[in-house]
Amino acid sequence: MEQKLTSQEQLIKQCKKGNSLAQYQLYDQYVNAMFNIAYRITGNKPDAEDALQEAFAKAFRKIGSFKGNSTPGAWLKQIVVNQCLSDLRKRKTYFEPLNTEKENYHPEEDDLSIDEKVPIQEVMGAIETLPDGARVVFTLKAIEEYKFKEIAEMLNQSESNCKVQYHRSKKLLVEKLKGLLQS
Repeated sequence: MEQKLTSQEQLIKQCKKGNSLAQYQLYDQYVNAMFNIAYRITGNKPDAEDALQEAFAKAFRKIGSFKGNSTPGAWLKQIVVNQCLSDLRKRKTYFEPLNTEKENYHPEEDDLSIDEKVPIQEVMGAIETLPDGARVVFTLKAIEEYKFKEIAEMLNQSESNCKVQYHRSKKLLVEKLKGLLQS
């Protein structure tokens, strides 16, 4: 019978030694959560699966660089997010700077909220329909809880541009979900 490694530290040590059982256990432990992240960023299952596969391959190639300063999950999440953003750039998703001077954005409007009566499946479905740039910024901020500064660095955009994208995406979501409640 196969022995299951229990300690995260032991698991990582074994992965660093190239132990395929340890690699499978690490993969098995995180694959669902990482797929969900990839899916929310890429917006579709085939791209999420491709990004996930490449991210795990990259993680196992670079496992030696894991220093233990964060959890393995946080380390993997960063690899998955970076892979998804790289794939989006390759498929020509542009994160164009917005003209924030013309945008009627006021930080105090950030209290836009989604009615709690809306089922989570409907919310997630509405997020999927957002344009790529808005969906990515919304996902990174609202779901993955990155700071605007981090998002701006990842997307090579200004913080104000990311804030405007986030605000627009929230506005779009609220409008889409209000329509669902009225139907």
